[in-house]
Amino acid sequence: MKSDPRDYHLDIRSQKLDLPDRATVEADEKGRPYLSVMFACCNVYLRVYRKPGEDQYAARCPKCLRSITFRVGEGGTARRTFVVE
Repeated sequence: MKSDPRDYHLDIRSQKLDLPDRATVEADEKGRPYLSVMFACCNVYLRVYRKPGEDQYAARCPKCLRSITFRVGEGGTARRTFVVE
């Protein structure tokens, strides 16, 4: 094994990783709620934002223009990541 020529090494074992809870990952830096949507048809990932006052997220693939709507309401799922096939 070769010696590393760099004069620094990062030891992440000693670092306390302050990762956010799963529940707090659902909003961006400005506090806007979003869903992570992967369109498998064209291998495209989108972050889909909900408009203020609306009860749904509307997503459209930028390549093939396939669209899907995710409604918000009781009895739904807490998932924030989806794959559209």
